[in-house]
Amino acid sequence: MLKKLLIANRGEIAVRVIRTAKALGYRTVAIYSEADARALHVHEADEAVCVGPAQVSASYLNVDAILEAARKTGADCIHPGYGFLSENAGFANACKEAGLIFVGPPANAIELMGSKRRSKIAMQEAGVPVVPGYEGNNASDDELISAAGDIGYPLMIKASAGGGGRGMRLVKQETELADNIKRARSEAKQAFGDDELILEKAVIEPRHVEIQVFADRHGNAVYLGERDCSVQRRHQKVVEEAPSPFVTPELRQAMGEAAVKAALACNYEGAGTVEFLVDKDRNFYFLEMNTRLQVEHPVTELITGQDLVAWQLAVAEGQPLPLKQEDIQLNGHAIEVRLYAEDPAHDFTPQTGPLYAFAPAQGEGLRFDTGVRSGDTITPHYDPMLAKVIAWGQNRDEARRRLIRALEDTTVFGVTTNRYFLSRIIADETFGAGEATTAFLQQAFRDDPSLAPYTPGIRELALAACILNHGISGQSGWSNAPATMTPMRLDTGGETVELLVRKTGNTVSVSHGDSHYQLLLENLGDGLLCIIDNNVRQRCQYHREGDSLYLQAFGQAWSVRDVTHQPAASANGAGSGKVQASMDGAIIDVLVKPGQTVQQGDTLVILEAMKMEHPVKADRDGVVDEVLVSNGDQVKRSQMLVNIAAAESEDQEASA
Repeated sequence: MLKKLLIANRGEIAVRVIRTAKALGYRTVAIYSEADARALHVHEADEAVCVGPAQVSASYLNVDAILEAARKTGADCIHPGYGFLSENAGFANACKEAGLIFVGPPANAIELMGSKRRSKIAMQEAGVPVVPGYEGNNASDDELISAAGDIGYPLMIKASAGGGGRGMRLVKQETELADNIKRARSEAKQAFGDDELILEKAVIEPRHVEIQVFADRHGNAVYLGERDCSVQRRHQKVVEEAPSPFVTPELRQAMGEAAVKAALACNYEGAGTVEFLVDKDRNFYFLEMNTRLQVEHPVTELITGQDLVAWQLAVAEGQPLPLKQEDIQLNGHAIEVRLYAEDPAHDFTPQTGPLYAFAPAQGEGLRFDTGVRSGDTITPHYDPMLAKVIAWGQNRDEARRRLIRALEDTTVFGVTTNRYFLSRIIADETFGAGEATTAFLQQAFRDDPSLAPYTPGIRELALAACILNHGISGQSGWSNAPATMTPMRLDTGGETVELLVRKTGNTVSVSHGDSHYQLLLENLGDGLLCIIDNNVRQRCQYHREGDSLYLQAFGQAWSVRDVTHQPAASANGAGSGKVQASMDGAIIDVLVKPGQTVQQGDTLVILEAMKMEHPVKADRDGVVDEVLVSNGDQVKRSQMLVNIAAAESEDQEASA
């Protein structure tokens, strides 16, 4: 009987595993980096051990430190979650050698399925359909170019050890092949330490459908339905649902039986996911097998009524599977989206900084798996996912409605998120009809409003101006100070807007040029207002942090900054010249020096955060007065990086 479980992970998956383990009577141990000392998963566990600094390689990938944490706390089993060491055969072996139970498959199964080339060969031998291609031993550039002629175009280049779209290239014609092989090989080497490549015939606009399998050490294996993960951006899953709106009962059975064959062929144990591509004629092809619990496992749990982490722990203890295939029933429909701290209007740039408020929506059929809470800080060290938002319904439309409302009603203040983008996808007619393929976002969402900066209108500006300028007094209403007309300037992130604000009792009137708007406001408590607009009552949530105000009302979320008392920008739209970091990160390149003349839009430094490079640009023409950072410096959000003085002629004009 296992008694104490160490979770070798962080964030929402660590929290999710801890809660099931505690419900089953296990003692739990969390590991954490120095950057995660106050994280939710640390708070939830019975014990917690620091395993190193913020860098992943020195903490969450530090096998020796993790095993030492297990030793000192007396843990007898380790759950790897997903990501990090979850599909690392060396880690599974190291756990075994240390006398610990690894809650996952045997190391040889992880190693086999971790190679796209070897796993594809194994699946062919097991009779599982595979995409035609080349996975030979000789993966030299010349051999791949020769094999491509036999496969035909379009084709996919893939990193054998890859995943998540890295080391992957679509090649539409022969002239593109050599350069893409070179780029894919370089990217694979950098991402996985292995530049081996395979080729596959491209399945155009397919469905991405995966089967959840489970196996025990007694020779039993079952499948628990499918998940449709076709809605993707840059080969990364955005929406997952179960069951698939495209899969028929006959196809489900055929794919399920093929997935079980795949598991049995590698002597599998525990949870695994066999991923398939399905073409428009419902022909399916093996893509890969993920030898761990998937990010999207909650949708399977909601339609089967099973706790897959509980199943994992039972299998790890040597118990047979809880159910036989004929006992597994699918009920209703579930959809999951990944709520990220990222900015869709700026190419989905990861966002960092304080999370002033995070309040998941409540309601029937909703589930939030999260590793963050109000007051946390989103750092550049780890994946910026805030939560998985999952909705269940008796049918697909009910699940969609619930999910859209959950996204609209969830409060996130402090960082920009992809929430509006996600709700637009779920509400889209193509998605609603169950017709979304892997090409859906690229084809249907290039010009979607969710990919453009949100510009608050006069009504939104009126609300923000009133809170910033007058504040709120008392619990029963606003103060009855004499009516005054007050000028204000608000920075909306895209432009600075000049307003005139008048408040008479609870009534607020705002003018912006020829536009006018009037609202009636009632105070409902800290951070909550009732807005009466054209005799319709609505709620507004808000949070004020210094001169910045975060609001959620009228089905939108936005922020503004009060710049009334700051120097106005010059007529040409130039900024102050005080260039700050937009997020926490590391300076990897400084491109200017004091005395250098720059123009607005010139790149000054390169900031690296969340595995991406972000150019920091000049906000005005002028001369570099100070450079306050050097290569390798770690910087915080809003930290000053470069000071740009106005050119002499500008100073003279300002004096005049």
